[in-house]
Amino acid sequence: MMVDSKNVKETMEAILQAESRAVASIPVTDAYADAVRIIVERVHGAGGKLVTSGMGKAGQIAANIATTFSSTGTPAVYLHPSEAQHGDLGVLRPDDVMLLISNSGKTREIVELVALVHGLYPAIPVIVITGNPDSQLTHGASAVLPTGGAAEVCPLGLTPTTSTTVMTVIGDVLVVNVMKAIGFTAADYALRHHGGYLGATARAKTEKN
Repeated sequence: MMVDSKNVKETMEAILQAESRAVASIPVTDAYADAVRIIVERVHGAGGKLVTSGMGKAGQIAANIATTFSSTGTPAVYLHPSEAQHGDLGVLRPDDVMLLISNSGKTREIVELVALVHGLYPAIPVIVITGNPDSQLTHGASAVLPTGGAAEVCPLGLTPTTSTTVMTVIGDVLVVNVMKAIGFTAADYALRHHGGYLGATARAKTEKN
């Protein structure tokens, strides 16, 4: 099996262009301000936490978003939608907020999770990141953040590739805006990073100031 270097480069260039267009085409809406406000009010105002969830590749993105939020001053955890049905739903508290990710907006486990969450705590707001803003998952959501629905760069058009890139960027938009809203500083960052390069860099910035 031969690998053609020229073909790999051409494919790479095409992928970079396609994913760049997809990121640039993310719909910029007022729903982002709503989502940030909800997270700030529930987590930093009411003492709750952000609970993210998704299935499969979307779940991996949701887990990454949760860890990024936690490291930047907003307590967050990832809840596996299937495990939620077997007792892990107990991690929820009344003042929490949910961030759910589903490209199709039809993922059975995520749709069922919404019903389970509201069966336990009806007032918990739900923020949705999806490629299908008219799906069942968005009904009753407090904020819907569409990905733009760009085609996957996978040659089969199936494997989550472009969609997960866009989901990650949307997560970054939320994290950065919440950091700004709560006035998160390098000193705050250093308190949460005691080791490694990032910890040393944050402490150095704090000492300079």
